[in-house]
Amino acid sequence: MTHHRRPGSRLRRPFIIGLTGSIGMGKSTAAAMFEREGVPVFDADSEVHRLQGPGGALVAAIETRFPGTTGPKGVDRQKLGAIVLGNKHELAALEAIIHPAVGKAQKCFLARHRARDVVVLDIPLLFEKGGWRRVGAIAVVSAPAWMQRRRVMRRRGMTAAKLKAIRRLQVPDRVKRSRADFIIETGRPKSETRRQIRFIASCFHAR
Repeated sequence: MTHHRRPGSRLRRPFIIGLTGSIGMGKSTAAAMFEREGVPVFDADSEVHRLQGPGGALVAAIETRFPGTTGPKGVDRQKLGAIVLGNKHELAALEAIIHPAVGKAQKCFLARHRARDVVVLDIPLLFEKGGWRRVGAIAVVSAPAWMQRRRVMRRRGMTAAKLKAIRRLQVPDRVKRSRADFIIETGRPKSETRRQIRFIASCFHAR
């Protein structure tokens, strides 16, 4: 498969794989499979949940900027989502609070695993926010559109309008696939997805 050179992606330890994919494509499943292969994974979404959860470092700043969106359990994601989804100005204000904190956590993760051959950065908006420039290879998780829709519509609080708004913020799957070094298909049996991931992980382990 073609490997696209990116600025700063020279072969160094650890080699960084950027894992991404649109909503409902099975990225969490793929990340868990990388971990089972012994590859450390930085999960940007989990970090955001932690920072916004009970006692999270960003709860106070979010409450100040978006009054009434937090409580004893941290940030109320439904309330906050209703404000920022579809509103570029409000979304940018939220990102200005979240992104520096996630970036700091990512740096700590890379420092902690600097002796490893390969690590995975699981970043949903890898293309949208320019993170692709800082990784050595891109792995895109993909599934048929009908399957994506079925998975997403099962989620609590999800509506067709909300899914449409989320999709508008994301680079289309076909574009992500065209820019990938590796495509991980999750619309197939899990054993096949696992085989793909085992192959990708083996490519970057020191011989």
